[in-house]
Amino acid sequence: MNPEKWDGGYLLDMLRHARAVTRDIQGRTFKDYADNEVLRMAVERRIEIIGEAASRVSEAFRQAHPEVPWRKIIAQRNILIHEYGEIEDEIVWETATRSIPELVRLLAPLAPKPLEDET
Repeated sequence: MNPEKWDGGYLLDMLRHARAVTRDIQGRTFKDYADNEVLRMAVERRIEIIGEAASRVSEAFRQAHPEVPWRKIIAQRNILIHEYGEIEDEIVWETATRSIPELVRLLAPLAPKPLEDET
């Protein structure tokens, strides 16, 4: 199977979860985030999914779009999965508040447009 065939789906997964992170933290402070285990776990999980989907995007597509920080995204996922005992809330918060909105901006023109009932 041609890996490029699946790129659109992976990009859409990344975009959906990135938008969900921005929605989940909207109007919240770091203290809100740090004090809410359910929110922290949700944000971490979504970042994991973004990284996993990024790792599945074809190498050809990644090379064609170097503006997306593919390696950093995948590395963040690996840290959350494999170094879960050493997760620093400040770093995840920084990712969620600064890097994720930028990722949404970068992915929006690249991802296929979802069906109306999928937004």
